[in-house]
Amino acid sequence: MSLEASFPRLRETGYRITSPATNEYNCIAWAAGESDRWWWPDPSGISYWPEGAPRRETLEAFLVAFLTLGFEPCSSELPEAGVEKVAIYVNAQGEPTHMARQLSSGGWTSKLGRSEDIEHQFDSLDGSHVYGSIAYILKRSL
Repeated sequence: MSLEASFPRLRETGYRITSPATNEYNCIAWAAGESDRWWWPDPSGISYWPEGAPRRETLEAFLVAFLTLGFEPCSSELPEAGVEKVAIYVNAQGEPTHMARQLSSGGWTSKLGRSEDIEHQFDSLDGSHVYGSIAYILKRSL
């Protein structure tokens, strides 16, 4: 299935593939600024997850994980000088499905599962049947 079939808004809002597909890392790692390991709160501990964050697939666990990295909730996706932002997506059941990171340009970047990284607009992936909707925006000072 193509990116545009999975995420129909990409066609209308525009996007750019920025790296090839890889299994080395996922969207959560990419949002945290890493590209050398897979992040997920699996109870078995196979994947990396920040110490002190619950190993549960809940929005609370994802919030705690990124709070340990110095992020805090914020109310706007608009770029701010000296600030890095991430967005957490959830499905209809409120379970985390995806994360994206804001670039210094004000655009956003996402690692699409085991597929490519893309640059996209803030709301290009929001509301898709794949990732659901944005539940939180977090920020930290650079």
